[in-house]
Amino acid sequence: MTDPNLSELLDLALEAARRAGALLRDGRPADLGVAATKSSPIDVVTEMDIAAEKLITGFLTERRPRDGFLGEEGASAEGSSGIRWVIDPLDGTVNYLYGLPTWAVSIAAERDGVRVVGVVEAPMRRETCQAVLGGGAYANGGAFGEGTALRCRPAPPLDQALVSTGFNYVGHVRAHQADVAQKLIPRLRDIRRSGSAAVDLCDVASGRLDGYYERGLHPWDLAAGDLIAREAGARTGGRPGLPADGDLTVAATPGVFEPLQGLLEEFGAWHD
Repeated sequence: MTDPNLSELLDLALEAARRAGALLRDGRPADLGVAATKSSPIDVVTEMDIAAEKLITGFLTERRPRDGFLGEEGASAEGSSGIRWVIDPLDGTVNYLYGLPTWAVSIAAERDGVRVVGVVEAPMRRETCQAVLGGGAYANGGAFGEGTALRCRPAPPLDQALVSTGFNYVGHVRAHQADVAQKLIPRLRDIRRSGSAAVDLCDVASGRLDGYYERGLHPWDLAAGDLIAREAGARTGGRPGLPADGDLTVAATPGVFEPLQGLLEEFGAWHD
């Protein structure tokens, strides 16, 4: 990495994610409950989501007071530096609420609207994935050594591809997503559902999955993971010819991407 500004942004994202991950891992109260709901009564936010976002934004503001923010739990500021931080302080809140291990802290930095840094900290895996635009993707800890370069898997035939997805919390949307998954399953090796978009995108990057798709993601859900997957050699996008967005996000090893995207288009995965 030759851009000193990107080095600074990466270091800050890594430290902020580490601190938030430690807070969430070590500070989880035994009687953790729901603090609020978002799109539906089962789309929850806990007191720890809010605390983690405050930690991240406070840490970054102290060091870069002119930067902007976009956070899942309400952090929003325009900034004047050209840098905006896109933050999901706890991706996989329902997993966290139930004591399941698949959750993560996701922090991305955008420069003039372009994602340039991404960090996903998965504390219960003891893994950190990171990427800088044009600099590759790397992982530390857990099943990885220090500074392990990430590469997506060689592409299998689609019927041998392991693909992950997620489900929306709005009832009629979930029903349509279940219908799409039912149509896809006979065409694939199998489908998984982890409950964390950030983790799924990193699993595509590291070769643990051949592909991933989901409808209804927000910028903070995918900002860091999308960059990590692309820097590991995966292809990402939305509907054919469009970037990943709330209608559809697809990430896959190159040979799986277009066939998977084509089936999702055929099955109308972006609408109900």
